[in-house]
Amino acid sequence: METALLEQKAEFEERLKTDTCGRPEEALVDLNSRLAQVVIGVRRSGKSTLCFNVIKQSGLKFAYVNFDDERLVSSGPQDLNVVLECLYKMYGEFDHLFMDELQNIEEWYLFVNRLLRSGMHLLITGSNAKLLAGELATHLTGRYLEIELYPFSFSEYCAYRQISTAHGTTKEKGLLQAAFSEYLHEGGFPELQGERRKQAYINTLVTNILVNDIEKRYAIKYKAAFEQLANHLLNSAPAAINYKDLQETFGLKSDHTAENYVSYCKNAFLICGLHKYSPKSKIRIRGEKAYAVDVALMNNRADAFAGENLGWRLETLVYIELLRRYRNDGCDICYYGETAGETDFVVCRGREVLSLIQVSYDISSPKTLKRELNGLLLASSKTGCNDLLLITDHDETRLEKDGRQIRVVPAYAWLVDR
Repeated sequence: METALLEQKAEFEERLKTDTCGRPEEALVDLNSRLAQVVIGVRRSGKSTLCFNVIKQSGLKFAYVNFDDERLVSSGPQDLNVVLECLYKMYGEFDHLFMDELQNIEEWYLFVNRLLRSGMHLLITGSNAKLLAGELATHLTGRYLEIELYPFSFSEYCAYRQISTAHGTTKEKGLLQAAFSEYLHEGGFPELQGERRKQAYINTLVTNILVNDIEKRYAIKYKAAFEQLANHLLNSAPAAINYKDLQETFGLKSDHTAENYVSYCKNAFLICGLHKYSPKSKIRIRGEKAYAVDVALMNNRADAFAGENLGWRLETLVYIELLRRYRNDGCDICYYGETAGETDFVVCRGREVLSLIQVSYDISSPKTLKRELNGLLLASSKTGCNDLLLITDHDETRLEKDGRQIRVVPAYAWLVDR
């Protein structure tokens, strides 16, 4: 254990010397707070790098332990005090501690509670939402602040690649559109940007999530059926989730099992759920849709079917961007759906609807444009919201229909004009 922690200390010190791409979520971390600062998100989204950036900018003395290490992963709660003793031996006195992938240790929350009571300032990362949300809420009774991190946004993708996000001139528009086309296909996983064998990287990532973050943790009995279901969700996303169909398709014992399997995928941030909008709670919890957490998961896998469907890909990008912009601000994202029409996204805070957003990659067909506008107008009339936006590949313009103004914005511009 001591050898592992010594090697991690050397890695920690080296990482603090490395310049990396900044993330807006860094501003959400409060190192002076008595609450545990918990950064959660899908594997390889850059959680650890974000924490290193925060620590480097703070100038505070931190100790560091990474539990995603085969030499520590078998540690139990009884070993955590030994870990703490070793850290004091190596770092001297400290009152800030960064613990990476803490969810690998059973009953970790007892250790966290004890450290918080002693006045320790904690920075924690994890890749399992149930563990670092459900159990934190249960066992830490409000003594934590949760920060969700997703793979690179388009703005961060451009910053990483040193691409200007200006789009005032013809040249700037053309260059930004070219970058957006690449992002639409490659997605935003930070490490994927430098990889030539993208499918091999994503296959390994998905396997690690399914096997290590889900099957082992939840003791999945029917592993093959579960993995087929998970890949099916990624292949068909964005799409409504029908638990009865999933049960029959994959030969599961009940639709309850299918519901559990889907929840595990959401807990590990493999997919993100989107609920139907309604001012009534019992309706909001039904009619859920599934989206991949990043468009790279839609095609950079073996036997993937999403392929070149740019409409699906753009809708996914917009949803994840809405989560980035609004989730940490206390807002909900839903969709509006009736037989007469549908609106892709409803941004709301409680019962108040703030914005209605429709996404369509190609609106060159009058029939397509009419359908998209009618969906927005229907949702507007039902919710009373007049902030109407259509995100597309078309040039920026404004349309008026039935007395309402609708902004039409190209996706590449909306994604960078935060």
